Amino acid sequence: MAVGGGLTKRLGRLFTASLSDLNPLRGEESFLSVDIGSSTIKLVEVRGTTGRIRVLNAGILPTPPSAIQNNMVFEAEVVAEATRALKESCGMRARKVITAVPGPAVIIKRVTLPAQSPQELENTILFEAGNFIPEDLENVNLDYQITDYLEDGKRMEVLLVAAKRDIVASYSETVKAAGLQPVIIDVDYFCLENMFETSYEPPTEGAIALVNVGARYSSINILKAGRSTFTGDVPVGGRDITETLIRDLGVEADKAEALKAGNSVDHELAEQAQPVIESAAAALIEEIHHALSFFWTAATDETIDKLYLSGGVARMPGLAQQLSERVGSPVEIANPFNNIEIDRQIDTPALREQGPEFAVAMGLAMRRPDDK
Repeated sequence: MAVGGGLTKRLGRLFTASLSDLNPLRGEESFLSVDIGSSTIKLVEVRGTTGRIRVLNAGILPTPPSAIQNNMVFEAEVVAEATRALKESCGMRARKVITAVPGPAVIIKRVTLPAQSPQELENTILFEAGNFIPEDLENVNLDYQITDYLEDGKRMEVLLVAAKRDIVASYSETVKAAGLQPVIIDVDYFCLENMFETSYEPPTEGAIALVNVGARYSSINILKAGRSTFTGDVPVGGRDITETLIRDLGVEADKAEALKAGNSVDHELAEQAQPVIESAAAALIEEIHHALSFFWTAATDETIDKLYLSGGVARMPGLAQQLSERVGSPVEIANPFNNIEIDRQIDTPALREQGPEFAVAMGLAMRRPDDK
């Protein structure tokens, strides 16, 4: 039987322990989810626990150029100042932060072990981890989650997650430099699952794919019967489309972004851009299709029943339809604010319109320090 509640309910335990000593959660305490991406920084202030989350405020602004490199925050003070300014401009008061490291910076292994008690499992993991993780264990934060029991409970599937300490520290120190307190550091792959579990009704059978297209890479989390069975990424994202427009049309970045979003007021330029956009989008779609085919359908001989698309580029005109035609499955643009109460002071239609960009941030918003 699968363990309920999603993989990330426990992941982050060791990350959290390495960051701070936590007080027991008070049910109505507010938290700040901070999604630091290479293109934008997203903040969401929430109150409540999973199943009754209320969004108090939300904001987004561009990440300072070159601040994020090789999956690390290279300019912590610059990013911290931007984060602090965004928080203050939005009137956010929460200080406890839930944030995430990029999936490509994390090592994930799924292993099968004999069934054992929680204490025995922890000892086994600490003893055996070196056989599964190709890094010196002194240099990583390690965590694990039981995902399934096999052979009538005689064996268990365990998900191991390791992140280099310097990468984790680059995000936690940035949060601290912004005058905030990091309480959980998650992984963006698993945030997608948390977002989906809260905003949608996970299917009890079949397979769905959650695809978040970031600026530099696209995250994939495949759920089968409501349980994560594959996570991965492809090294292409929305910025590849923007840079293709800049190179091929000689336009500036802001015009390229407007063209990509279908918001250009220059109709002649928009017509010139269309084939460029379609070509660049096709390259992105091909990478996603290849990953799905290689890591899922080729291995299991099963099809993806539905795909949920998120990220800033998800709303690009025609992208969801093109992706659907290529993968041969329905594609829906994810709305992470489904089933979520939004404070009445917020421009709700505008926030929902930007919803796909907040997929990771809302997945973070579901986490709490006492998750099991």
